[in-house]
Amino acid sequence: MAFTSSQERRTVTVRTPDIVIEFSLDDGGLRALQRTDGPNLIGYGNPRPSIDRFGPAILVEAGDTRLLFDCGRGATQRLFQLEGAPLLRSIDAVFLTHLHSDHVVGLPDLWLTGWLLGRHWPLSLYGPKGTAELATHLTAAFAFDLKMRQQDEGLAPDGARLKAKDGLPGVLFRKEGLSVVAFAVDHGPVRPAFGYRIDFAGHSVVLSGDTRATEAVAAQAKGVDLLVHEVISPDAERRLAAIDDPRAIEKILARHATPEDCGRLFAKARPRLAVYSHIVPSPATDEDLVPPTRRFYDGPLEVGHDLMAITIGARVEVTTRSALQR
Repeated sequence: MAFTSSQERRTVTVRTPDIVIEFSLDDGGLRALQRTDGPNLIGYGNPRPSIDRFGPAILVEAGDTRLLFDCGRGATQRLFQLEGAPLLRSIDAVFLTHLHSDHVVGLPDLWLTGWLLGRHWPLSLYGPKGTAELATHLTAAFAFDLKMRQQDEGLAPDGARLKAKDGLPGVLFRKEGLSVVAFAVDHGPVRPAFGYRIDFAGHSVVLSGDTRATEAVAAQAKGVDLLVHEVISPDAERRLAAIDDPRAIEKILARHATPEDCGRLFAKARPRLAVYSHIVPSPATDEDLVPPTRRFYDGPLEVGHDLMAITIGARVEVTTRSALQR
């Protein structure tokens, strides 16, 4: 099913390297474009390298504002695949759920490549404690490149800056009817770790970040249009994990949400649509995830995949978005 054309639109878009989800206010509704790994979800993956599921990253577009949530492996490639240089240089801010490498490893690429392609203002960066320190060290690590490109190529100095801020739970961003609220989640000993709720024009999206299934996520997601939640399949992880240490595998399982856990949470929250992201392990299939979820939840459910599109209005429609041809 293709999207119907419309007149002038206000948009909210969410994308990730593995998944892209794009939300646009269209004829009074919210349109979400998702690309597995992400709403315009850009990446739905995890630390394991995968060609099919890139690292965690979700792009949210609201009006003229473009926000990226997490910036995992391949985020820059997926964004460029969708809309080329104009999208890469127009990201207004990045929000990190936590500072695990798989959620931030794509940040230098997005920051520097967006600058190379014409961004001449600082890239704003929000996240839990440690985010500002991360930005300071990245700036130091790329000091040679930053200096040479300004001197040799005349690139704008402001575009080379990361404007980073450590945040606390609560409103981190507000602009023209768009708000982003951070809330604490339970990622085991990884503290602080955030989930995010995005509200715009009467519609709402919750991104769980990496977390066990918690009451905090259920409360934030109560009745939202879209809940994007991480998931781990214990059976598939034990069979297919790329690491060999059984103790390490059990630690991973203890820090994430099983399909059964998610099913119980979805049943409490009752979103208009629930979507799985940060799928562990990457080779997990729908059969690993959906049947155990259905033991507890009978509502709308999708397993994220690249270029999935979700349109939220009077109805919620799921389609697949075509990438920009190059």
